Amino acid sequence: MDNQNMGYSRSNRYNTQTGTRQQSGEIKFGRNSFFDGGLLDLILLSIGGAIMTVLTVGILYPWALCLVYGWKINHTVIDGRRLHFSGKAIGLFGNWMKWLGLSIITVGIYSFWVQIKLEDWKIKNTSFVN
Repeated sequence: MDNQNMGYSRSNRYNTQTGTRQQSGEIKFGRNSFFDGGLLDLILLSIGGAIMTVLTVGILYPWALCLVYGWKINHTVIDGRRLHFSGKAIGLFGNWMKWLGLSIITVGIYSFWVQIKLEDWKIKNTSFVN
């Protein structure tokens, strides 16, 4: 199925400064900010990640997070510009070990900051494709 049949299009915008037409990005159903991921993909990624995490006693949890983060971010378009996630599980694993160590040393107090650090890492590894 092509993009036109799914409601996707690219619009052209006239730039008055240069006198040329420019592509303004992706549009879906008349909106230039949207999410185009499917439910089945999310379910399969989540189940697969959970199974791998359980079978490896949590060692592959950063890998599972990267799979889900990548899927969500790569299927997001903001103002006609698609996002791209470039984070790697090995990079997250190193941070994860550091955060675990700090949480153990501080008797769990640092764990309150782990969610913020995780969001910061995710945003640091997110960029626009176009």
